Amino acid sequence: MIHPSYSELIQAINNNVEEDDNTMMLNSRYSLVLATSKRARQLIAGAEPMVRGAAGKKPLSVAIDEFYQGQVKIVADNGEEEAAVQPEEAVTAEAETVSETAETVTEETEE
Repeated sequence: MIHPSYSELIQAINNNVEEDDNTMMLNSRYSLVLATSKRARQLIAGAEPMVRGAAGKKPLSVAIDEFYQGQVKIVADNGEEEAAVQPEEAVTAEAETVSETAETVTEETEE
């Protein structure tokens, strides 16, 4: 049996979703396959693995480990149906940038 199973992996991904950010909830195996394959392609293209012990593993196995450990999140692209896969740090930085932009817009409209 493969560990983690697809249902355990979906549950782990959905447990890491926060209501105030723009991460997506997974509800199907198809979504899981798309997200993990996209992250595996990023790893093949040269992205750094976010988990330990990635040396010697296939990119898809590393991608599954990253999702299972909560190191990577699935973020919806604006204006597109396809989801983007981003490391946890990038999601946090993006959320901070969005909140700073919103504060700037609020300040400008108050003046």
